Amino acid sequence: MKRIALAAGLLLTAAALAGVLRPDGAGAADPATTPDTVTVTGNGSVSAVPDRAEISAGVETRAPTAKAALAANGAAMQKVLAALRSNGGKDVTTQTVSLSTAFDQNGQPNGFVASNVASAETTLAGAGALIDAAVAAGANTVYGPSLSRSDADELYRQALAKAVDDAKERASVLAKAAGRSLGSVTAIVESGSAPPIPYAAKASAAQDSTPVVSGPQETEASVSVTYELQ
Repeated sequence: MKRIALAAGLLLTAAALAGVLRPDGAGAADPATTPDTVTVTGNGSVSAVPDRAEISAGVETRAPTAKAALAANGAAMQKVLAALRSNGGKDVTTQTVSLSTAFDQNGQPNGFVASNVASAETTLAGAGALIDAAVAAGANTVYGPSLSRSDADELYRQALAKAVDDAKERASVLAKAAGRSLGSVTAIVESGSAPPIPYAAKASAAQDSTPVVSGPQETEASVSVTYELQ
């Protein structure tokens, strides 16, 4: 009986080894083939002259007491806000209100300073006149303008489409140099947008108002695209 059991064990061992050492095609799955790919970065840009301007105008007042400084500032700022609204300013919004101690040349406390600044949007052509109106109403601080396009989202989408086209052209050059051709897109990643880049100004405001000019701005986009190679 021991001889029979030993012989059976040897047969089982031989069968197991035969299963491990079977040649290809005996039931083992082939590993998946990874396609060759090429990844490129494409860039696109669109040029346009800004048609919108945002300005900030405010009032700074001084007084012996904090209450007096803030009261005088509030009265003066109401006139500035009214001027912004009545002279084409849109989305008039308070940006900052501050009250602090004033100091003389020797560093000693010398009353109080109150400040209030508001922003307003207008057309590029109307920016100079809006600044003048705010100053005429009592504004003694002016910042800006910040120039932009009312169709900024559409311009970015156009730049994005150009970036994808640029990526395809770059990938085609690489594929051709390698003796291959492009297949389908396997991945595409938007790399983000750059702030509009201003160029030399060439538009002019009206002669009787503060000049505000702007040249074209470049809206840029970038993408990373991966193609299969055939």
